[in-house]
Amino acid sequence: MEKFIEKATVLIEALPFIQQFRGDTVVVKLGGSIMEHEDGYSRIMQDIAFMECVGLRPVVVHGGGKAISRAMKTSGIAPNFVDGLRVTDAATIKVVEQVLNHEVNPKLMGIIQQFHGKARGIHGEDIIRVDKMLGEDAETKTPINWGYVGKVNRVDIEPIQAYLRSDIVPVITPLGKGADGKLYNINADDAATAIACALHARKLVFLTDVPGLLRDQEDRSSLISSLHLDEVSELIQRGVISGGMLPKINGMVDAVKSGVKKAHIIDSSLPHSLLLELFTTEGVGTEITE
Repeated sequence: MEKFIEKATVLIEALPFIQQFRGDTVVVKLGGSIMEHEDGYSRIMQDIAFMECVGLRPVVVHGGGKAISRAMKTSGIAPNFVDGLRVTDAATIKVVEQVLNHEVNPKLMGIIQQFHGKARGIHGEDIIRVDKMLGEDAETKTPINWGYVGKVNRVDIEPIQAYLRSDIVPVITPLGKGADGKLYNINADDAATAIACALHARKLVFLTDVPGLLRDQEDRSSLISSLHLDEVSELIQRGVISGGMLPKINGMVDAVKSGVKKAHIIDSSLPHSLLLELFTTEGVGTEITE
């Protein structure tokens, strides 16, 4: 009997959060090593199905970096990264499009449907317009050419909203179309941030390979549970926010400044971390608020 009472207690704890967020849009970015483990991303898709069932409006944006690298190897194309971005030539963009739009996207959409949720895939290039990504080498000051890599300049949210109005979970690939009419690869974190800002989402959630922002990278117990915007600059200066965490935190900051009420970063390997972060008082990751 005690275990049943415990289950009821969990549901009651979640009730005020479900009531508070019902009808709100939550953009969830999925990527990293969890994409290599079907049981892991299946749990996340189950969480997504649960969120939709209790009245939230989840939007999924996903990457697929390792699957792309494997497909490139099969095609005899050597992966090349500069400043964390995949150099994407004409041959590579074909592989990227095939993997994201026709392999990873249908798989994630199908898992949500297995959990009796309604989901539809959206190819990013149908709704996202981009400018060609430009950069400069910090040391040599020479231009960096990433090829077909884009920076989002506009998101057509109507197809997303149409699905949400029909209680359908949009599952979106990080691809865009340039002014030249060609396909461009987009960093999935950047795509999720742009989509969350365009939708004025209630929340933006990054599912990552770490538990959140740590004060000490070697100590998982040093998790920073909550941050205000005005605290971020100091942590960057002190080196607490650095490396791969920096673009994620900057994306979260941009989202909150654009009207997203909260941005979260949580550990995708923790079972049902998405539900624990959204529907419990303590949460399990790091949130940024205004």
